Amino acid sequence: MWKFLKQRQILGLKFRRQFSAGAYILDFYCPSLKLCIELDGPIHDTLAVAEHDRIRTQYLTFELGIHVIRFRNEDVERNPEGVVEEIIRVI
Repeated sequence: MWKFLKQRQILGLKFRRQFSAGAYILDFYCPSLKLCIELDGPIHDTLAVAEHDRIRTQYLTFELGIHVIRFRNEDVERNPEGVVEEIIRVI
């Protein structure tokens, strides 16, 4: 994913990777939009991790005003252009 986000390749926007927000580390973050992009692997299918993700997303959204979008790792691997199109659509 970083290959597509680095060097302002999406609409000229700067993204950072492994960005600290409160007690959390965001996979990718665009400060100007307060947009977080998270990539989820199979571990996120478990109930405990899904609940943790829900709480984390609520905190980021309601406490820090960060919009979170999530993609499956396999979606990025199989269809990176589609993921980029969805990011642009959200923006």
